[in-house]
Amino acid sequence: MRGMTVTLYAKTQTGTDPFGAPVWEETPVPVENVLVGQPTTEELTEAADLYGKRVDFVLGIPKGDGNEWQDRTVEWTAADGRTVRCETVGFPVMGVEALVPGPWHKKVRCRKVE
Repeated sequence: MRGMTVTLYAKTQTGTDPFGAPVWEETPVPVENVLVGQPTTEELTEAADLYGKRVDFVLGIPKGDGNEWQDRTVEWTAADGRTVRCETVGFPVMGVEALVPGPWHKKVRCRKVE
């Protein structure tokens, strides 16, 4: 099994607005070997209960990835050629790399942005 390359938009604070709120710039970062799958019934219920948001996809993040995935935008090209854009929901679920078999050790839930 092999994942696909997705584009994660990393946030960098570039300053503050006149009211003191931070201003962010998003930089695209390609991340290879990411699994894209459907959420389980448990994940759907948990996201609705904890965050009040639906979950459309679950991403499997490869071991060794050091990117921040919370409150980020993610894009990839689907099999039919259209671009899917999502925003992450909640905290990533991470296992201990050495104890998790296979090349993925982190799950990130995301919801589709139209």
